[in-house]
Amino acid sequence: MSATPTISHIGMCVTDLERSVTFYCGALGFKRAEAYEFAQGLDAIMEMERTSLRSQFIRRDDGFSIELLQLINPAPTGSRERRPLNQFGLTHLSFYVEDIQATARELEKHGGQVHEHTATDLGFVKLIYCSDPDGIRVELMQMVPATQS
Repeated sequence: MSATPTISHIGMCVTDLERSVTFYCGALGFKRAEAYEFAQGLDAIMEMERTSLRSQFIRRDDGFSIELLQLINPAPTGSRERRPLNQFGLTHLSFYVEDIQATARELEKHGGQVHEHTATDLGFVKLIYCSDPDGIRVELMQMVPATQS
C-alpha cells in the first residue's frame, strides 16, 4: 500500500502578484517563500501555448502554502467578481482567527473587501466572508469558547 498523499499547495491566478502577496502576507500571516519566472517550458502542464508567468509561493508557519500565479501570456480571463457558492469548483479559502473583527479590518487595510451582510454567529463559531483583491472568497472563522456552567 502506498503512502497517503499530502497537500502540497493551492494555486491561484491573480492579476497583480505584489498586491496579492501584500494581502495574504499582511492580513493572514503568510510569508514569502520561493519565487519563479517562466518564459518557456510550461506549455504542456499549463495546457496553453507560449505560456509565461510569474509565480510566488507564500507559506504560513503551520506549513500551509499558496502559489500565486500572475500569467503574462496568455492573459488571464474570467470574472474577478465573487463566485456564487453553488458554482462548481473552489468556493472559498477558510481561516481560523482569534479575533474576527480585527482580522477583517486587516483584510480591508491590505486591499480586501469585507462582506458585513454575511456575518453569522452560530453560538459555537462566528463566521464572515471577505474577498481578496481578485474577488476570491475568504472565510474567517472565530471559535467561541463553550460557556462554563
